[in-house]
Amino acid sequence: MEAYALDWVQLVIRWVHLITGIAWIGASFYFVFLDNSLLPPKSKDDADAGVGGELWAIHGGGFYHAQKYRVAPAVLPEPLHWFKWEAYWTWMSGFALFVVMYYAHAGLYMIDRNVADIAPWQAIAISVGLLVAGWVFYDQLCKRLGFAHERLLGTLLVVFVGVVAFALSHVFGGRAMYMQIGAMLGTMMAGNVLFVIVPGQRALVDAKRQGRAPDAVHGLRGKQRSVHNNYLTLPVLLTMISNHYPMTFAHPHAWLVLMCMLLLAAWVRHFFNLRHRGRTVWAIPASAAVGALALAIAIAPVKPSAGAHVSFADAQSIIHARCSVCHSEHPRQEGIAVAPKGIVLDTPAQIVANAAAIRAQAVSARAMPLGNVTGMTDDERTRLAAWIDAGAKPD
Repeated sequence: MEAYALDWVQLVIRWVHLITGIAWIGASFYFVFLDNSLLPPKSKDDADAGVGGELWAIHGGGFYHAQKYRVAPAVLPEPLHWFKWEAYWTWMSGFALFVVMYYAHAGLYMIDRNVADIAPWQAIAISVGLLVAGWVFYDQLCKRLGFAHERLLGTLLVVFVGVVAFALSHVFGGRAMYMQIGAMLGTMMAGNVLFVIVPGQRALVDAKRQGRAPDAVHGLRGKQRSVHNNYLTLPVLLTMISNHYPMTFAHPHAWLVLMCMLLLAAWVRHFFNLRHRGRTVWAIPASAAVGALALAIAIAPVKPSAGAHVSFADAQSIIHARCSVCHSEHPRQEGIAVAPKGIVLDTPAQIVANAAAIRAQAVSARAMPLGNVTGMTDDERTRLAAWIDAGAKPD
């Protein structure tokens, strides 16, 4: 019952995380689109009042006229709508999900004994430490490089993420490594909102209320971090769904596969940002598609050569010892209430029916058992492949 209750907790938190994430990313996409699409104001009065750009749009059966001030309006409007809780709740729900799923069962979801034999508390400490360290490194990059070295900043950030991913590939299982990188990038995004964007906006509002001239640097910092968040959205979304695709995180060079996918995702985001500025560079999505295809071909599993005959009884004994711990009507693995994805491997008929999935997950991707918690050996994977490739027939 404890595992069943935990599944419900994860469902509710995941639902909240998805809803708030959609709201936050939607706001990011909209406001960066707005900034990139602004045109100089046509009215001289608006220009004299400090309006730096405007945009007309139609949506939901109505016309909208959006204006952006170079710094701030002469009179502070009321009410003034803020966009912050979407970011806060996305991070809080994401971290809560990390706690109840990964930290609460670190031995299952984070640790792979074939990679590093570490204790659960060590895995959790490394994870939390990297969330903090990632934000500090990125924030210091922004502060030290300022506004004039965005390409250098981006390059250094990519190198940093690559180094962390490579190091984590020698500590965590591939699935946990992907999720950790995504959580680290998401923490950078939330940190931008909490520590830079919102405080800067509050400084602008306070200056107007106190009758002082607002300092434009707050707006510039907020814009810089907002654009950074925009480029990080697609990479973070990619890591969120990556745990469903073991051909990526279970690859021997999973960290390199991850870096390629993150760069392709940011490259696609760049296409849309340029398009909103009036530049449509079709070479970007074309090259991204070619890159994705090349990556898919490069990491495609290679079918092993046929081995000696393996009986069904032998294959069944391996599956019952290594797979049915979780994939059973009554799972024995701590933290598993029901068989993952509803795949049950108790009977011969169930094993034969799921032979292709067993080969894909346990042999080709080597993603199962999760974290190799049951200790499946290479020889056992080879024997499973031989039985399945021979037709997966019961004796």
